[in-house]
Amino acid sequence: RERPTRMAKQKLTYALLLLHLLGSSRGTFVSFRSSNSESRSIATRLLVLGNDAVGRVDSHHTASVHVSSRLSMSTGYDTDEEYSRCLTPKQERKNVLDEGYKLIDDLPRWKRLLVKPIRMVRNTLLPSSATKPGNLIMVCTGTSTWKQNYTFTGWADPDLTEQGIQECEHAARLLIEAGYEPDIIYTSRLKRAIRSVWTIVQELDSVYLPIFKSWRLNERMYGDVTGLSKKETAKKLGSDVVQAWRRSLKSRPPPAKKGGEFDPSLDRKYSDLTEEQIPLTESLKDCMERTRPLWEYKISRDLRKGNNVMIVGHSNSLRGLCKIIDDVPDKDTRDLTIPSGIPVVYKFDKYMKPIPPKEGSLTQLHTSGVFLEKPGLLNKALKRQESWRLQVPGTDGDSEIKKQTKRLTTMEKSLMKLREEKEMEKWAEQFVEDTGERQVKLVNGGSSMVNEDDEEGEFEEDTNVKDASELQGVVPNIGQVDVEKDPVVVFVRHGRTPHNLLALFTGWEDPPLAESGVEDAKRAGQLLRKHGFQFDVVYSSWLTRAIETAWYILDELDMTWLPVIKSWRLNERHYGALTGKSKKMVGNIYGEDQLKKWRRGFNIPPPKTSSFSFEYPGNDYKRTKYVSDIRISFSETLFRSIEAKKFQLHRKFPKSESLKMCMDRSIPFYTERIVPEAVAKGKRVLITSHENAIRGILMHLCEIPEENMNDLHLPNGVPLVYNVRRKCISLLDEGTGEDPLEKYDFGSAVDYLFKPCELLEEDFIVEEEAETVQREPVQA
Repeated sequence: RERPTRMAKQKLTYALLLLHLLGSSRGTFVSFRSSNSESRSIATRLLVLGNDAVGRVDSHHTASVHVSSRLSMSTGYDTDEEYSRCLTPKQERKNVLDEGYKLIDDLPRWKRLLVKPIRMVRNTLLPSSATKPGNLIMVCTGTSTWKQNYTFTGWADPDLTEQGIQECEHAARLLIEAGYEPDIIYTSRLKRAIRSVWTIVQELDSVYLPIFKSWRLNERMYGDVTGLSKKETAKKLGSDVVQAWRRSLKSRPPPAKKGGEFDPSLDRKYSDLTEEQIPLTESLKDCMERTRPLWEYKISRDLRKGNNVMIVGHSNSLRGLCKIIDDVPDKDTRDLTIPSGIPVVYKFDKYMKPIPPKEGSLTQLHTSGVFLEKPGLLNKALKRQESWRLQVPGTDGDSEIKKQTKRLTTMEKSLMKLREEKEMEKWAEQFVEDTGERQVKLVNGGSSMVNEDDEEGEFEEDTNVKDASELQGVVPNIGQVDVEKDPVVVFVRHGRTPHNLLALFTGWEDPPLAESGVEDAKRAGQLLRKHGFQFDVVYSSWLTRAIETAWYILDELDMTWLPVIKSWRLNERHYGALTGKSKKMVGNIYGEDQLKKWRRGFNIPPPKTSSFSFEYPGNDYKRTKYVSDIRISFSETLFRSIEAKKFQLHRKFPKSESLKMCMDRSIPFYTERIVPEAVAKGKRVLITSHENAIRGILMHLCEIPEENMNDLHLPNGVPLVYNVRRKCISLLDEGTGEDPLEKYDFGSAVDYLFKPCELLEEDFIVEEEAETVQREPVQA
């Protein structure tokens, strides 16, 4: 009817309620037409009725109500306790613990069983020595492009805006100001959350932190309204309907269409999930309940161990965690809000109960978390800054000098300045006239200009361009890899750093990528994308330059959601007392003959660094806490315990390494960790590491003799593709028409690296078929 009477509306309501109670595995769809607001009011009523009815009004003013059974909505339970928990706690625990890869090296099981009773006795006898729970830091992702446009985002994957990046940088600075240092980070698999994490850890100078990317922290799934404007949807359906979807605890939007644009099952980042785990729509309670197992079986356990845990999530997943932690009643959950760019910090007692904040703290109603800044100030400041930028030219960000300075240490800045001065002197020399003044004569009568070869480091050299006349032969396997079916391991040496450009021994020192190094990494990512590469897992060292290289490659591939496992075993060779020095410095201090022995010797380590030196990795407490696979040093433990006046366990970190010692840790990491964990399962692996660590693995894979290892050079940012089945290394065609060996210098051991690929049985089958095809016309 054009205007339904009150009785007609009541009858329709009762009829739909009866259908709802009876249930139908296929669901029931009822619609009627109206040109006024009566349709919207009925749709809104039925939306709330039973919490499973979904109301919509199309462009023809048709009000539709879809009533589906609880079974068809994948939550066939009546009690709140079982609302979204279809697995037993034991099954949930197994699912959560089996998700993803092991990011932190843990003690062997027998050691954990041995240590556990000892800790229990110690905590009982000495309560003061018991580990106090760490702090929980929650940060909401920065503003995304869709959020800026007031669009239902959910599991869609837009990136951050410039404002969103500024919000994350601000959050990191607030953490620095308050003195909070996260030990472990949890985030979702969505790009806006992962880029938020990357922005924060860069600002904290902590890119080495383990980052666990879980689908359980994804934003709420908005189903069929994903991608729709909130304002336009509110106009069509009524603000009551939209607000019910956004704020009601159990109301769900219409489910996403199977096989549609926003069906998560078609996205490769969720390929490890079962069909039952992937939602097509979610209520706010659904979203909260899927985060609960992650909290119970992983996050809370990390907190109990004394780790500071940072969660970078989305508004609804963080609201769910706040509800769980503070036991917020259902009716008050809709009032919880987590603004972007303002960290919320929780503290816990020994029973993992949140500690109430002090009086006067910036705390949200119903919660115990404390804001590190008054919410709302940042948003106003960013708007004011944007307004100022538009009105006053030249106020649109950091200068190039600041960007370059951020990537340099004090020593590097001095050497860079010296290089600029020398270039200026060389330029000015052409304008100097002979004034008749006495000139200094050199003893050898040669030029005072520095030999360019002396500026190039052999341990961490820059990307070299080789003269074509030096090539010893054509290298096979260029471009020979079937990215569709051949399992591969791709090795990429990190992009160039300021240390590389200045020919300094870098080792375990931790400079970031130079601007040219960033370009190296991006080009590697673009080349891999051009050839259609897709990876499943990434392994890197714990050094910044390797982690940054992995990030820029994944960003180019649009695969930042991949797990990145960071291990000290993929670190560069430790150069001991040579760390930070140039070849010329070392030659002057130790003599040229000794320098050659360290450079060319396979089993000759440089002089050791001191236990109290900045170069000794055992003094880097931020990183050493993640290492459990190095034996304990009794002497270091004794001396450090005496100095600290309390027991301090210390491990035997290397103080210097020969090339052999470096390989003795990188090769077992590949064979005992990467191969069984990924390669043997057919996973596609990306390894971003350092020249000597990669050399070791290549020595194992390509059977390169020890005496030739120092003759193998690896250019920065050039992907080396190892075909697991064919047991050969390939280079990717860059599309320039150049032979890569005419462009890059791989050293005189290049023939060992690029051996012909092994033929497989399928290759002979293809050849036989080709011969048969050729013979058939002749026989006819």
